[in-house]
Amino acid sequence: MLKRISFTAAIFAAAAAPAFAHLNPAEHGSVLAGISHPLTGPDHIMAMVAVGLWASQQGGKALYAVPAAFVGTMAIGFLLALAGVHLPFVEPAILASVMGLGLLVATAVRLPAAGASAVVALFALFHGYAHGTEMAGAGALEFGLGFLIATAFLHAVGIGLGVGLNRFGPRVTRMLGIATAVGGAALMLG
Repeated sequence: MLKRISFTAAIFAAAAAPAFAHLNPAEHGSVLAGISHPLTGPDHIMAMVAVGLWASQQGGKALYAVPAAFVGTMAIGFLLALAGVHLPFVEPAILASVMGLGLLVATAVRLPAAGASAVVALFALFHGYAHGTEMAGAGALEFGLGFLIATAFLHAVGIGLGVGLNRFGPRVTRMLGIATAVGGAALMLG
């Protein structure tokens, strides 16, 4: 068991390593700034990896449909923010998404691909909107492209973890879901 936990911790450490990179503030509107942004926030990392973990638990079409729904709806949220549309409760919804996605993984909730996609799309709208409010003006589209790339990468990390861990049974993946939900609660209280 200790070997499995060590293996999982090593994978998470490798996935989070880019979070320590900081870009020059003058590059805020660049693709690189967009890529680095989701990798520097624990809320983003936990939610995006959880989407991949949950997709791996769903299997089948959901393995691709769930992350695609998240990325696509995240882009819509980003564009709504750039257009000046007001979306209420953005930060609470983002924190709730971390806890909610963690609980979905922890309890291994099974839904049809369309249902699971709709759930993550709701969360994604708020994540994308938050990115759009942080970045307006020159370079916004480059920044948006960057954070979409980073989001897809974090989903892929979650899928890879989930598929790899499923060989050992569902317990380790479910424990990661619990850790994500607890992490979301800690962020909410902090």
